Amino acid sequence: MNNEMVLTGAKIVDPVTGYFGPADIHIADHKIFRVDKKKKRASAKGAMNLKGLYLCPGFIDMHVHLREPGREDEETIQSGAEAAVAGGFTAVACMPNTEPALDSAEGIKFVIERARAARARVYPVGAITVGRKGETLAPMLEMADTGAVAFSDDGSGLQNGHLMRRALEYLRAIDLPIISHCEYSDLASGGVMNESFTSTVLGMKGIPPIAEELMVARDIMLAEYTGGRVHIAHVSTCGSVELIRRAKRARVRVTAEATPHHFTLTDELIRSFNTNLKVNPPLRTRKDVDAIKKGLKEGIIDVIATDHAPHSIEEKEMEFDYAPCGMIGLETAIGLVVTELIKKRILSWPEAVAKMTVNPARILNLPGGTFEVGAPADFTVIDPTLEWVVSKDDFRSLSKNSPFIGRKLTGRAVMTIVGGEIVHSLI
Repeated sequence: MNNEMVLTGAKIVDPVTGYFGPADIHIADHKIFRVDKKKKRASAKGAMNLKGLYLCPGFIDMHVHLREPGREDEETIQSGAEAAVAGGFTAVACMPNTEPALDSAEGIKFVIERARAARARVYPVGAITVGRKGETLAPMLEMADTGAVAFSDDGSGLQNGHLMRRALEYLRAIDLPIISHCEYSDLASGGVMNESFTSTVLGMKGIPPIAEELMVARDIMLAEYTGGRVHIAHVSTCGSVELIRRAKRARVRVTAEATPHHFTLTDELIRSFNTNLKVNPPLRTRKDVDAIKKGLKEGIIDVIATDHAPHSIEEKEMEFDYAPCGMIGLETAIGLVVTELIKKRILSWPEAVAKMTVNPARILNLPGGTFEVGAPADFTVIDPTLEWVVSKDDFRSLSKNSPFIGRKLTGRAVMTIVGGEIVHSLI
Protein backbone atom coordinates (compact mmCIF):
# COMPACT_ATOMS: atom_id res chain seq x y z
CA MET A 1 0.00 0.00 0.00
CA ASN A 2 1.16 3.51 -0.84
CA ASN A 3 0.76 6.85 0.91
CA GLU A 4 0.68 5.27 4.38
CA MET A 5 0.29 7.57 7.37
CA VAL A 6 -1.11 7.47 10.89
CA LEU A 7 -2.63 10.58 12.48
CA THR A 8 -2.47 10.20 16.25
CA GLY A 9 -2.83 12.26 19.43
CA ALA A 10 -5.73 14.43 18.30
CA LYS A 11 -9.35 14.41 19.39
CA ILE A 12 -11.42 13.50 16.37
CA VAL A 13 -14.69 15.30 15.71
CA ASP A 14 -16.99 12.81 14.01
CA PRO A 15 -19.97 14.67 12.48
CA VAL A 16 -21.86 11.45 11.73
CA THR A 17 -21.76 9.61 15.06
CA GLY A 18 -21.15 12.64 17.26
CA TYR A 19 -18.03 10.99 18.71
CA PHE A 20 -15.65 13.61 20.07
CA GLY A 21 -12.60 11.96 21.56
CA PRO A 22 -9.25 10.27 20.95
CA ALA A 23 -8.63 8.08 17.91
CA ASP A 24 -5.91 7.13 15.48
CA ILE A 25 -6.63 7.52 11.78
CA HIS A 26 -4.73 5.18 9.47
CA ILE A 27 -4.28 6.29 5.85
CA ALA A 28 -3.31 4.15 2.87
CA ASP A 29 -3.63 4.71 -0.89
CA HIS A 30 -5.00 8.23 -0.31
CA LYS A 31 -7.99 6.89 1.65
CA ILE A 32 -8.98 6.15 5.24
CA PHE A 33 -7.80 2.61 5.96
CA ARG A 34 -8.71 2.24 9.64
CA VAL A 35 -10.06 4.25 12.59
CA ASP A 36 -8.77 3.05 15.95
CA LYS A 37 -10.42 4.41 19.10
CA LYS A 38 -8.39 2.26 21.50
CA LYS A 39 -6.61 4.05 24.32
CA LYS A 40 -3.16 2.91 23.23
CA ARG A 41 -1.75 5.54 20.92
CA ALA A 42 0.06 4.75 17.70
CA SER A 43 3.84 4.89 17.77
CA ALA A 44 4.47 3.32 14.39
CA LYS A 45 6.90 4.76 11.92
CA GLY A 46 5.20 7.53 9.97
CA ALA A 47 2.82 8.44 12.79
CA MET A 48 2.09 12.17 13.04
CA ASN A 49 1.36 13.38 16.57
CA LEU A 50 -1.39 15.99 16.66
CA LYS A 51 -1.66 16.29 20.44
CA GLY A 52 -3.84 19.17 21.60
CA LEU A 53 -5.51 19.55 18.20
CA TYR A 54 -8.90 18.57 16.77
CA LEU A 55 -9.02 16.34 13.69
CA CYS A 56 -12.09 16.70 11.44
CA PRO A 57 -13.08 15.30 8.05
CA GLY A 58 -12.03 17.73 5.34
CA PHE A 59 -14.22 20.84 5.33
CA ILE A 60 -16.32 21.43 2.20
CA ASP A 61 -17.48 24.90 1.14
CA MET A 62 -20.40 24.44 -1.21
CA HIS A 63 -20.66 28.10 -2.22
CA VAL A 64 -17.63 29.99 -3.52
CA HIS A 65 -16.87 32.29 -6.44
CA LEU A 66 -13.53 31.67 -8.16
CA ARG A 67 -14.04 34.24 -10.97
CA GLU A 68 -12.29 32.14 -13.64
CA PRO A 69 -12.96 32.51 -16.53
CA GLY A 70 -13.30 36.26 -16.95
CA ARG A 71 -12.01 38.01 -13.82
CA GLU A 72 -8.68 36.38 -13.12
CA ASP A 73 -7.51 39.67 -11.57
CA GLU A 74 -9.88 39.00 -8.66
CA GLU A 75 -9.41 35.24 -8.23
CA THR A 76 -8.43 32.15 -10.18
CA ILE A 77 -9.21 28.51 -9.63
CA GLN A 78 -5.63 28.07 -8.44
CA SER A 79 -5.58 31.06 -6.05
CA GLY A 80 -9.04 30.21 -4.75
CA ALA A 81 -7.88 26.68 -3.98
CA GLU A 82 -4.87 28.12 -2.11
CA ALA A 83 -7.22 30.32 -0.05
CA ALA A 84 -9.39 27.26 0.59
CA VAL A 85 -6.63 25.04 1.98
CA ALA A 86 -5.24 27.95 4.02
CA GLY A 87 -8.70 28.28 5.57
CA GLY A 88 -8.99 24.54 6.23
CA PHE A 89 -11.21 23.61 3.29
CA THR A 90 -10.27 20.52 1.32
CA ALA A 91 -13.03 20.98 -1.28
CA VAL A 92 -15.10 23.81 -2.74
CA ALA A 93 -18.02 24.08 -5.15
CA CYS A 94 -17.64 27.07 -7.46
CA MET A 95 -20.59 29.08 -8.72
CA PRO A 96 -21.27 29.69 -12.43
CA ASN A 97 -21.47 33.50 -12.50
CA THR A 98 -18.23 33.80 -14.43
CA GLU A 99 -17.62 35.58 -17.75
CA PRO A 100 -18.82 33.67 -19.75
CA ALA A 101 -21.16 31.81 -17.43
CA LEU A 102 -20.67 28.09 -16.82
CA ASP A 103 -23.71 27.19 -18.89
CA SER A 104 -22.34 24.39 -21.10
CA ALA A 105 -20.52 21.10 -20.89
CA GLU A 106 -17.45 22.89 -22.27
CA GLY A 107 -17.53 25.38 -19.41
CA ILE A 108 -17.79 22.61 -16.82
CA LYS A 109 -14.94 20.74 -18.48
CA PHE A 110 -12.81 23.91 -18.42
CA VAL A 111 -13.15 24.19 -14.63
CA ILE A 112 -12.42 20.50 -14.09
CA GLU A 113 -9.30 20.67 -16.27
CA ARG A 114 -8.02 23.84 -14.60
CA ALA A 115 -8.66 22.32 -11.17
CA ARG A 116 -6.37 19.34 -11.79
CA ALA A 117 -3.40 21.45 -10.66
CA ALA A 118 -5.23 22.86 -7.62
CA ARG A 119 -4.44 21.64 -4.11
CA ALA A 120 -8.10 21.58 -3.07
CA ARG A 121 -10.82 19.59 -4.77
CA VAL A 122 -12.90 21.92 -6.98
CA TYR A 123 -16.42 20.96 -8.04
CA PRO A 124 -18.22 23.11 -10.65
CA VAL A 125 -21.83 24.26 -10.31
CA GLY A 126 -23.57 24.78 -13.66
CA ALA A 127 -25.93 27.60 -14.61
CA ILE A 128 -29.67 26.91 -14.69
CA THR A 129 -30.24 29.18 -17.68
CA VAL A 130 -28.16 30.14 -20.70
CA GLY A 131 -25.92 33.06 -19.80
CA ARG A 132 -27.72 33.19 -16.42
CA LYS A 133 -30.22 35.45 -18.21
CA GLY A 134 -33.28 33.62 -16.90
CA GLU A 135 -34.75 33.09 -20.37
CA THR A 136 -33.81 29.59 -21.61
CA LEU A 137 -32.79 26.50 -19.70
CA ALA A 138 -29.14 25.52 -20.09
CA PRO A 139 -28.25 21.91 -21.07
CA MET A 140 -28.17 20.75 -17.46
CA LEU A 141 -28.15 17.00 -18.06
CA GLU A 142 -25.19 17.39 -20.40
CA MET A 143 -23.37 19.45 -17.78
CA ALA A 144 -24.19 16.89 -15.11
CA ASP A 145 -22.68 14.14 -17.28
CA THR A 146 -19.53 16.27 -17.56
CA GLY A 147 -19.21 16.81 -13.81
CA ALA A 148 -21.52 19.59 -12.59
CA VAL A 149 -22.61 18.79 -9.02
CA ALA A 150 -25.55 21.22 -8.80
CA PHE A 151 -27.16 24.09 -10.71
CA SER A 152 -27.68 27.74 -9.88
CA ASP A 153 -28.06 31.17 -11.41
CA ASP A 154 -26.37 32.53 -8.28
CA GLY A 155 -25.80 36.25 -8.31
CA SER A 156 -29.39 36.75 -9.36
CA GLY A 157 -32.64 34.98 -8.60
CA LEU A 158 -34.41 33.04 -11.33
CA GLN A 159 -37.48 35.24 -11.77
CA ASN A 160 -39.41 32.87 -14.05
CA GLY A 161 -41.33 30.32 -11.98
CA HIS A 162 -42.08 28.16 -15.02
CA LEU A 163 -38.36 27.73 -15.73
CA MET A 164 -37.66 26.92 -12.10
CA ARG A 165 -40.37 24.26 -12.19
CA ARG A 166 -38.94 22.70 -15.34
CA ALA A 167 -35.40 22.78 -13.92
CA LEU A 168 -36.52 20.97 -10.77
CA GLU A 169 -38.32 18.36 -12.86
CA TYR A 170 -35.30 17.72 -15.08
CA LEU A 171 -32.92 17.35 -12.15
CA ARG A 172 -35.24 15.10 -10.17
CA ALA A 173 -34.30 12.26 -12.52
CA ILE A 174 -30.61 12.53 -11.59
CA ASP A 175 -31.11 13.68 -7.98
CA LEU A 176 -29.10 16.89 -8.20
CA PRO A 177 -30.19 20.08 -6.42
CA ILE A 178 -30.96 23.57 -7.55
CA ILE A 179 -29.05 26.09 -5.43
CA SER A 180 -31.44 29.02 -5.36
CA HIS A 181 -30.41 32.63 -4.94
CA CYS A 182 -33.76 33.85 -3.63
CA GLU A 183 -34.49 37.44 -4.56
CA TYR A 184 -37.20 39.06 -6.63
CA SER A 185 -35.39 41.75 -8.61
CA ASP A 186 -38.40 44.04 -8.92
CA LEU A 187 -38.66 44.27 -5.14
CA ALA A 188 -34.90 44.61 -4.65
CA SER A 189 -34.29 46.94 -7.60
CA GLY A 190 -31.81 49.69 -6.79
CA GLY A 191 -31.35 48.56 -3.20
CA VAL A 192 -27.87 48.63 -1.70
CA MET A 193 -28.53 47.47 1.87
CA ASN A 194 -31.29 46.07 4.05
CA GLU A 195 -34.49 48.09 4.14
CA SER A 196 -34.62 49.20 7.76
CA PHE A 197 -34.44 52.11 10.14
CA THR A 198 -30.70 52.26 9.42
CA SER A 199 -31.20 52.56 5.65
CA THR A 200 -33.67 55.39 6.25
CA VAL A 201 -31.23 57.25 8.51
CA LEU A 202 -28.42 56.80 5.99
CA GLY A 203 -30.61 57.80 3.04
CA MET A 204 -29.84 54.56 1.18
CA LYS A 205 -32.32 52.59 -0.89
CA GLY A 206 -33.16 49.35 0.90
CA ILE A 207 -33.79 45.75 -0.11
CA PRO A 208 -36.81 44.50 1.86
CA PRO A 209 -36.74 41.06 3.50
CA ILE A 210 -39.84 40.12 1.49
CA ALA A 211 -37.76 40.22 -1.72
CA GLU A 212 -36.01 37.11 -0.42
CA GLU A 213 -38.88 35.49 1.45
CA LEU A 214 -41.34 35.49 -1.45
CA MET A 215 -38.92 33.53 -3.62
CA VAL A 216 -38.03 31.17 -0.77
CA ALA A 217 -41.75 30.42 -0.46
CA ARG A 218 -42.13 29.97 -4.23
CA ASP A 219 -39.18 27.60 -4.54
CA ILE A 220 -40.28 25.54 -1.54
CA MET A 221 -43.73 25.16 -3.09
CA LEU A 222 -42.22 24.22 -6.47
CA ALA A 223 -39.96 21.65 -4.81
CA GLU A 224 -42.99 20.16 -3.05
CA TYR A 225 -45.01 20.13 -6.28
CA THR A 226 -42.29 18.60 -8.47
CA GLY A 227 -40.54 16.37 -5.95
CA GLY A 228 -37.29 18.09 -6.87
CA ARG A 229 -34.53 19.21 -4.52
CA VAL A 230 -33.94 22.87 -3.75
CA HIS A 231 -31.15 24.28 -1.62
CA ILE A 232 -31.70 27.84 -0.38
CA ALA A 233 -28.45 29.79 -0.60
CA HIS A 234 -27.26 32.39 1.93
CA VAL A 235 -30.40 32.65 4.08
CA SER A 236 -30.53 36.15 5.57
CA THR A 237 -33.95 36.78 7.16
CA CYS A 238 -35.95 35.43 10.06
CA GLY A 239 -38.91 34.98 7.70
CA SER A 240 -36.87 32.71 5.44
CA VAL A 241 -35.80 30.58 8.41
CA GLU A 242 -39.44 30.14 9.43
CA LEU A 243 -40.48 29.17 5.87
CA ILE A 244 -37.74 26.54 5.71
CA ARG A 245 -38.71 25.26 9.17
CA ARG A 246 -42.31 24.71 8.03
CA ALA A 247 -41.18 23.07 4.79
CA LYS A 248 -38.98 20.60 6.64
CA ARG A 249 -41.84 19.69 8.93
CA ALA A 250 -43.86 18.96 5.79
CA ARG A 251 -40.97 16.82 4.47
CA VAL A 252 -40.33 18.98 1.43
CA ARG A 253 -36.95 18.25 -0.14
CA VAL A 254 -35.38 21.53 0.93
CA THR A 255 -32.01 22.29 2.48
CA ALA A 256 -30.43 25.62 3.35
CA GLU A 257 -27.18 27.37 4.13
CA ALA A 258 -26.07 30.43 6.08
CA THR A 259 -22.85 32.40 5.79
CA PRO A 260 -20.59 33.53 8.63
CA HIS A 261 -21.26 37.17 7.82
CA HIS A 262 -25.01 36.68 8.07
CA PHE A 263 -24.73 35.17 11.56
CA THR A 264 -22.16 37.69 12.85
CA LEU A 265 -22.84 41.12 11.32
CA THR A 266 -25.82 43.49 11.20
CA ASP A 267 -26.82 46.39 8.97
CA GLU A 268 -25.99 48.82 11.79
CA LEU A 269 -22.33 48.44 10.80
CA ILE A 270 -23.00 50.07 7.43
CA ARG A 271 -22.96 53.41 9.20
CA SER A 272 -19.19 53.09 8.67
CA PHE A 273 -19.74 53.05 4.87
CA ASN A 274 -17.22 50.19 4.60
CA THR A 275 -17.99 48.74 1.18
CA ASN A 276 -16.68 45.35 2.29
CA LEU A 277 -19.96 45.13 4.22
CA LYS A 278 -21.97 45.40 1.01
CA VAL A 279 -23.18 41.89 0.18
CA ASN A 280 -26.12 40.23 -1.55
CA PRO A 281 -28.34 39.35 0.20
CA PRO A 282 -27.58 42.30 2.45
CA LEU A 283 -26.68 42.25 6.11
CA ARG A 284 -29.92 42.35 8.07
CA THR A 285 -30.99 43.21 11.63
CA ARG A 286 -30.07 41.71 14.99
CA LYS A 287 -33.43 39.89 14.95
CA ASP A 288 -32.45 38.19 11.67
CA VAL A 289 -28.99 37.28 12.96
CA ASP A 290 -30.51 35.70 16.07
CA ALA A 291 -33.01 33.76 13.92
CA ILE A 292 -30.22 32.39 11.74
CA LYS A 293 -28.29 31.27 14.82
CA LYS A 294 -31.42 29.58 16.12
CA GLY A 295 -31.97 27.95 12.73
CA LEU A 296 -28.42 26.59 12.82
CA LYS A 297 -28.91 25.29 16.35
CA GLU A 298 -32.20 23.58 15.52
CA GLY A 299 -30.89 22.02 12.32
CA ILE A 300 -33.23 24.06 10.12
CA ILE A 301 -30.15 25.44 8.37
CA ASP A 302 -28.06 22.48 7.23
CA VAL A 303 -24.86 24.09 5.99
CA ILE A 304 -22.41 26.87 6.76
CA ALA A 305 -20.97 28.16 3.47
CA THR A 306 -18.85 31.23 2.89
CA ASP A 307 -20.18 32.73 -0.37
CA HIS A 308 -16.51 33.69 -0.90
CA ALA A 309 -16.82 36.62 -3.34
CA PRO A 310 -13.54 38.29 -4.33
CA HIS A 311 -13.47 41.81 -5.74
CA SER A 312 -10.64 44.12 -6.72
CA ILE A 313 -9.51 46.96 -4.48
CA GLU A 314 -10.43 49.48 -7.19
CA GLU A 315 -14.02 48.24 -7.34
CA LYS A 316 -14.47 48.19 -3.59
CA GLU A 317 -13.05 51.71 -3.25
CA MET A 318 -16.01 53.11 -5.17
CA GLU A 319 -18.88 54.88 -3.41
CA PHE A 320 -21.13 52.51 -1.48
CA ASP A 321 -23.97 52.77 -4.01
CA TYR A 322 -21.71 51.72 -6.88
CA ALA A 323 -19.38 49.19 -5.23
CA PRO A 324 -20.07 45.52 -6.08
CA CYS A 325 -21.57 43.14 -3.55
CA GLY A 326 -19.48 40.49 -1.85
CA MET A 327 -16.71 39.69 0.61
CA ILE A 328 -14.10 36.96 0.77
CA GLY A 329 -14.63 34.30 3.42
CA LEU A 330 -12.63 31.12 2.96
CA GLU A 331 -9.83 32.10 5.31
CA THR A 332 -11.93 33.49 8.17
CA ALA A 333 -14.82 30.98 8.28
CA ILE A 334 -13.45 28.52 10.83
CA GLY A 335 -12.40 31.28 13.22
CA LEU A 336 -15.84 32.88 13.02
CA VAL A 337 -17.62 29.56 13.55
CA VAL A 338 -15.52 28.76 16.63
CA THR A 339 -15.72 32.30 18.04
CA GLU A 340 -19.39 33.04 17.35
CA LEU A 341 -21.08 29.63 17.45
CA ILE A 342 -19.01 27.06 19.37
CA LYS A 343 -17.58 29.25 22.13
CA LYS A 344 -21.03 30.79 22.67
CA ARG A 345 -22.56 27.29 22.93
CA ILE A 346 -24.90 27.72 20.01
CA LEU A 347 -23.41 24.64 18.33
CA SER A 348 -21.30 21.79 19.67
CA TRP A 349 -18.14 20.81 17.83
CA PRO A 350 -19.78 17.80 16.10
CA GLU A 351 -22.81 19.92 15.13
CA ALA A 352 -20.69 22.71 13.66
CA VAL A 353 -18.38 20.32 11.83
CA ALA A 354 -21.38 18.47 10.33
CA LYS A 355 -22.54 21.71 8.71
CA MET A 356 -19.17 22.07 6.98
CA THR A 357 -18.47 18.43 6.09
CA VAL A 358 -21.01 15.63 5.86
CA ASN A 359 -24.04 17.86 5.20
CA PRO A 360 -22.67 19.63 2.10
CA ALA A 361 -21.22 16.31 0.92
CA ARG A 362 -24.65 14.66 1.12
CA ILE A 363 -26.45 17.56 -0.54
CA LEU A 364 -24.02 17.58 -3.49
CA ASN A 365 -23.48 13.79 -3.58
CA LEU A 366 -19.75 14.28 -2.98
CA PRO A 367 -17.24 11.85 -1.51
CA GLY A 368 -15.80 12.73 1.89
CA GLY A 369 -17.15 14.52 4.92
CA THR A 370 -16.87 11.43 7.13
CA PHE A 371 -14.39 9.13 8.87
CA GLU A 372 -15.77 6.06 7.09
CA VAL A 373 -13.22 3.49 5.97
CA GLY A 374 -12.63 3.99 2.25
CA ALA A 375 -13.47 7.70 2.34
CA PRO A 376 -10.91 10.13 0.87
CA ALA A 377 -8.08 10.93 3.28
CA ASP A 378 -9.13 14.58 3.47
CA PHE A 379 -8.76 16.20 6.90
CA THR A 380 -8.92 19.59 8.58
CA VAL A 381 -6.77 19.94 11.69
CA ILE A 382 -7.86 22.74 14.03
CA ASP A 383 -6.20 24.37 17.00
CA PRO A 384 -9.35 25.19 19.01
CA THR A 385 -7.69 27.65 21.39
CA LEU A 386 -5.39 29.50 18.98
CA GLU A 387 -6.11 33.23 19.11
CA TRP A 388 -5.21 35.20 15.99
CA VAL A 389 -5.89 38.52 14.33
CA VAL A 390 -7.17 38.60 10.75
CA SER A 391 -4.59 40.31 8.53
CA LYS A 392 -4.91 41.09 4.84
CA ASP A 393 -1.21 40.28 4.46
CA ASP A 394 -1.97 36.64 5.35
CA PHE A 395 -4.70 36.15 2.75
CA ARG A 396 -3.90 33.68 -0.02
CA SER A 397 -6.85 34.99 -2.02
CA LEU A 398 -5.95 37.48 -4.74
CA SER A 399 -8.57 39.82 -3.27
CA LYS A 400 -8.59 41.37 0.19
CA ASN A 401 -12.21 42.54 0.54
CA SER A 402 -12.96 41.38 4.08
CA PRO A 403 -14.65 43.42 6.83
CA PHE A 404 -13.05 41.11 9.40
CA ILE A 405 -9.51 42.47 8.91
CA GLY A 406 -8.19 43.42 12.34
CA ARG A 407 -10.68 41.21 14.18
CA LYS A 408 -9.41 38.84 16.86
CA LEU A 409 -10.69 35.27 16.45
CA THR A 410 -10.28 32.00 18.30
CA GLY A 411 -9.75 28.71 16.46
CA ARG A 412 -7.85 28.19 13.25
CA ALA A 413 -7.03 25.45 10.77
CA VAL A 414 -3.36 24.66 11.33
CA MET A 415 -3.11 21.80 8.84
CA THR A 416 -5.07 20.74 5.77
CA ILE A 417 -4.66 17.28 4.25
CA VAL A 418 -6.06 16.31 0.84
CA GLY A 419 -5.80 12.71 -0.33
CA GLY A 420 -3.29 11.94 2.40
CA GLU A 421 -1.00 14.82 1.32
CA ILE A 422 -0.34 17.83 3.56
CA VAL A 423 -1.27 20.85 1.43
CA HIS A 424 -1.15 23.50 4.15
CA SER A 425 0.49 23.61 7.56
CA LEU A 426 1.17 26.18 10.27
CA ILE A 427 2.85 23.61 12.54
